[in-house]
Amino acid sequence: MPSASDIESSVLMAFAKNGDVRLYWREDGAGSPLLLLSSAGCDLTLWDAVMPHLSEFRVVRMDMRGHGQSSSPYGDYTLDQIASDALAVLDAAKIGPVSVCGLSLGGMAAMTLALKAPERVSSLILACTSAQMDPEGWQARIRTVRGQGLAAVADMVMARFFSDTFRRDHASEVDAIRARFLHLDPKGYAGCCAAIRDMALLEKLSAIRKPTLVIAAEGDIATPFQEHGAEIRKRIAGAGLKMLSGAHIVPVEAPEVFAAAVTDFLLGATHG
Repeated sequence: MPSASDIESSVLMAFAKNGDVRLYWREDGAGSPLLLLSSAGCDLTLWDAVMPHLSEFRVVRMDMRGHGQSSSPYGDYTLDQIASDALAVLDAAKIGPVSVCGLSLGGMAAMTLALKAPERVSSLILACTSAQMDPEGWQARIRTVRGQGLAAVADMVMARFFSDTFRRDHASEVDAIRARFLHLDPKGYAGCCAAIRDMALLEKLSAIRKPTLVIAAEGDIATPFQEHGAEIRKRIAGAGLKMLSGAHIVPVEAPEVFAAAVTDFLLGATHG
């Protein structure tokens, strides 16, 4: 086992650039490279509870554009832009082929990355995500955020993020994530919502030829498995499935179980 000082010395925090967009990222540990891509509304601290259970990997996390310490340019973002941001971070970290684990918007970006630059992706873990969502619902959210700010949607977002039980029993954790959500730049969050609104991945997924694991959560009301994850699994040849207890932000509700699913897959236990 590495000592605490060994682990601390392996941490790197830096910025990358994609055009005019500045992207904050950090790297922890050593081993096979693993890129974690977050949900809209969450910065890279989303993965904090998972990190102690991923010690086998060289883990790179990033704040997506519009989040955390990364730039929040005005306007609608696209999945191609977000995937290009991820490539800029991988270039800055000097990482070649990488396993990519994406949650929600992060999963959408991971699929886009696998289609855009397949040579940079070794495998995919697609958690609580979708390849096609209702554009009218996302347009309504964008309109609300741009007109009234993030406070107008915060309660709804937290209700979709977490189960009732988790919100009750882990109120301090939920409050901390809600506070970080409210500190986002509204224009950056709205820009990411536009990338989800305009997503058109479903008919492209059969082109993905990477080992893939779909992770779904039984209580996920944001991207219910039968409507979303099942459609992804059907279209990516050989994709596996791991169903977990919890809601949409399952790495926070069940970090150890989530990390075990990721580790087992990446070490070959659940391929196929």
